[in-house]
Amino acid sequence: MLLAPEVGLSINIPLGKELLMSMNRQAGVANKALWRRTMVAGAVGLLVASSAVYAQQVAGSITGSGAPGDVVTIEGKAIGINRTVKVGTDGGYAVSQLPAGSYVVTVTRANGTKKTVNVEVQSGAGAVANFAEDLQRIVVTGSAVKSIDTKSTETTQLLTRAELDRIPVAKNVTAIALLAPGATQGDSRLGGNALRSGNIASLGGASPAENTYYINGFNVTNIVNGVAFNQIPSAAVLSQEVKTGGYGAEYGRSLGGVLSVVTKRGTNEWTGGASIEITPESMMGSSVYPEKNASGKWVLKDRPGGTDSKIYNLWAGGPIVEDKLFVFGVFQGSDIVAKSYGANTQTEITTNTPQYLVKFDWNLTDSHRLELTSFSDKTTDKSKDWESTEAYGTAKGAYKGPSEVTAGGANHILQYTGSITDDFTLKALYGIGKYDRSSALAGADCPIVQDRRTSTILSLGCWTGTTITDPAANDKRTAWRIDAEYVLGAHTLRAGLDNEKYEVVDGTSYSGGGLYQVRVLNPGQTLANGYSNTSGTAMEYVRFRKFANGGTFTTKNSAWYIEDSFQATKDVLLTLGLRNESFENLNADGKSFIKIDNTWAPRLGAAWDVFGNADLKLLGNIGRYYIPVYANTNVRLSGQETDYQEFYAFGGSFGTDGKSVPTLGTQLGSRATTSDGQTPDPRSVVDPNIKPMYQDEIMVGLEKALGDRWVVGAKYIHRALKSSMDDMCNDEGAYNWAIAEGYTSAQADEVAAAIGHCFLYNPGGDLTANVDLDATGTLTKLTIPAAALGMPKPKRTYDALQLTLERSWDKQWMVRGSYVLSFSKGNTEGYVKSDIGQDDAGISQDFDYPGLMEGADGYLPNDRRHTFKVFGAYAVNDEWRLGANFILQSGRPKNCFGVYGGTTDGVSQLYGDASFWCDGKLNPRGSFGRLPWTNELSLQANYAPAWQKGLSFSVDVLNIFDKRGVRGIEEGEDQGINDPDSIYGRPITTSLQRPRTVKFTAQYEF
Repeated sequence: MLLAPEVGLSINIPLGKELLMSMNRQAGVANKALWRRTMVAGAVGLLVASSAVYAQQVAGSITGSGAPGDVVTIEGKAIGINRTVKVGTDGGYAVSQLPAGSYVVTVTRANGTKKTVNVEVQSGAGAVANFAEDLQRIVVTGSAVKSIDTKSTETTQLLTRAELDRIPVAKNVTAIALLAPGATQGDSRLGGNALRSGNIASLGGASPAENTYYINGFNVTNIVNGVAFNQIPSAAVLSQEVKTGGYGAEYGRSLGGVLSVVTKRGTNEWTGGASIEITPESMMGSSVYPEKNASGKWVLKDRPGGTDSKIYNLWAGGPIVEDKLFVFGVFQGSDIVAKSYGANTQTEITTNTPQYLVKFDWNLTDSHRLELTSFSDKTTDKSKDWESTEAYGTAKGAYKGPSEVTAGGANHILQYTGSITDDFTLKALYGIGKYDRSSALAGADCPIVQDRRTSTILSLGCWTGTTITDPAANDKRTAWRIDAEYVLGAHTLRAGLDNEKYEVVDGTSYSGGGLYQVRVLNPGQTLANGYSNTSGTAMEYVRFRKFANGGTFTTKNSAWYIEDSFQATKDVLLTLGLRNESFENLNADGKSFIKIDNTWAPRLGAAWDVFGNADLKLLGNIGRYYIPVYANTNVRLSGQETDYQEFYAFGGSFGTDGKSVPTLGTQLGSRATTSDGQTPDPRSVVDPNIKPMYQDEIMVGLEKALGDRWVVGAKYIHRALKSSMDDMCNDEGAYNWAIAEGYTSAQADEVAAAIGHCFLYNPGGDLTANVDLDATGTLTKLTIPAAALGMPKPKRTYDALQLTLERSWDKQWMVRGSYVLSFSKGNTEGYVKSDIGQDDAGISQDFDYPGLMEGADGYLPNDRRHTFKVFGAYAVNDEWRLGANFILQSGRPKNCFGVYGGTTDGVSQLYGDASFWCDGKLNPRGSFGRLPWTNELSLQANYAPAWQKGLSFSVDVLNIFDKRGVRGIEEGEDQGINDPDSIYGRPITTSLQRPRTVKFTAQYEF
């Protein structure tokens, strides 16, 4: 679709799909694997682990072997859990849905002989306690010794709170996710707001908008465009898991990865603590800005500015009723001040919104429990803005006023877990989540005025933000799910269903009602409304754009799944699953405009314990994954939207009333209108036969145990996008097809108008549209063949070889490392377009017109050919511990976008710098090489004095050498790629590696 409203100054792509002016047409209209077998005991350290993959990975399991008839008692003394099962006739037992923690496992023989061992259970993982016939040989797998999980077919990384504390890494979901193999930093322009840049990850070659995020099993992904999510205070995190492939049938709505956070909980012992984290601005690396040097090369120069941060955490937890009712709570306060000094504006942002989490756990009986989690991550950024009297200097000019931007909200999650029998477990969840996206910006009544006649863009007037969000903008999610598990001999059968409803209030408009840009139109160049400069000399002009949309929208997603984990032989586990999903999107009038039922997503996994002793595992997985239509599509495609452009000769001066609106001369051509403010007929904006976006995945690999604590692995992953959804605006192709089919010129105009306002369909295929051919109000269903529209089929493939190395912590040292060789290739990134920082999920500029897709095939924005990661910790003695984290990564492919110069269609050129035509010729994706490699080293030192138990001090230095590698550049040709005033190649400031940051932490726990 038409490019999103320009955000900030980094997007320099003139809007194009406006209207075919030449024809005067207005386009408006886990699987818990029960492996009951007797293992040969005594292979200490090379142990069999059984992975319990439950809904959203909030629980673990204990499985093992013994003599048939043995009674196994599992007691979690700290949390009042007591479960008893019998060893089956095949010599195996299993207890599922155990909260993470320490357990005492006791086996009692028929003759009264007992043996007791301690086992550590982690969320989303299985522990093993195997008891030999004579009870003298016991093999136990918990968190102390690393072993191969012979029952898992996933690509996953789990980090507990203790492990995270040993690593110098920012304590947020994305930073932790980026430690996983196959994870790369997403474009900084995605997922941000008016005051802050984005911070999201691309997983497994998918776009950053294609992940799902869970907290205690509840989906907290923001459904508007997928690039935001709720979070909890870092002191409340028990563990975080990142799945980048091969996940089971209980998971859906994701083509990238699944990020799951599990919170801490209260126990039978009252515990608590307090911490303060101080990040002083004075010890940060320098802020920088890009500037061309004398040779025309972009360089980074120091400027003032930085962030001073203090974050406070208080937490406590314990029994309200011993063994029965527990509580855990965290309060987080902050005092954050960020100062930035730009070319035209100075900004000071303060954040001090308190956040909290509270969790109650109620053991109704030994077999039934309830959990209630409530938290709020609502944050309000308050800013003050001044005009700059000198570019990037500290001298303040006129005060522009205060602004506020709010994000996040309150979430409430109720869960029930019941062990109905030894073999049947039931789990149910109900949750309500909110996400506030409102803003109140200073200068909201001032239009946006930019002087873009040189590479230094001047912002004039009293505006402070490009877009103004509806003050009532917010999202509400209401969701429930039920999961059941039944063990039947060698089969573990699992099934479930879930339902999610999203209510979105959204609205966006330009500040002050419009955007004014003063630009230069060189001889022979054409504007978006078709006006061409035939004067033979350069001329200055004003581009005005009016944009506003909004409404209230509902999105409904539902699914059910069934899965069988089958112990086919003593050493081979097969997992066969099937997921069925349905999606429905309603427009601003509450009418359904997209309804897709019964998508089928099969999953098949296999794990082979080659030697039967967990020394070597071969695994494989094949599956299909779907993703829903995001609410952004509701807003942009089926909302009430006004969008048009006008062009004028520049009158030579700017207004003096503080708003600096440029004087307008003669209008150049006529108005180019995209949307006329009406809610379109839901039958007229989407193909009734549309299929949702999905991809197929194949993964094979092996894992090998080396010694007691070492595990190495290798995996090959192939992902291929099989269907994509996007909007298409090729009214030319539609008109020419209609004429060729014998329709009248007037009817062909109606066909073109139906498509030209941008129509949602599956690119590369036939298009079915409902068209009012004779302007009578009667719609006729037409099918336009793919050949007439000239669109290529969407392509996106990801091929990766992952090599991993891990040594588990032994109170002395640990290390994890990975190398990933990957190839992410195709003609579309997916739900967003990082090339230009466009987060219009599902309706990006891609596939609007055929000319825009010429040369689009190549290596995609999230392609990082080589990535090395290693992190670990070393205990110097009982008091001192050191940690390190290092990443080395190759750069992103570089493109050049310019005005379309081909002949495929006559509209792509009106988009401005939006095609792969640059410097007068077609330059396919990635033709301009790659950005340089980046590397970053972070270190940590922790001191826990022996004289005071529970007290610790640490210092984390992130990016110790203050590397400021460039991860993104301006790729629009602008005034000509070789023009001295062109901004092509300018580093995007927010895309630079973050400056060196020093964090001091003092903590006391009791």
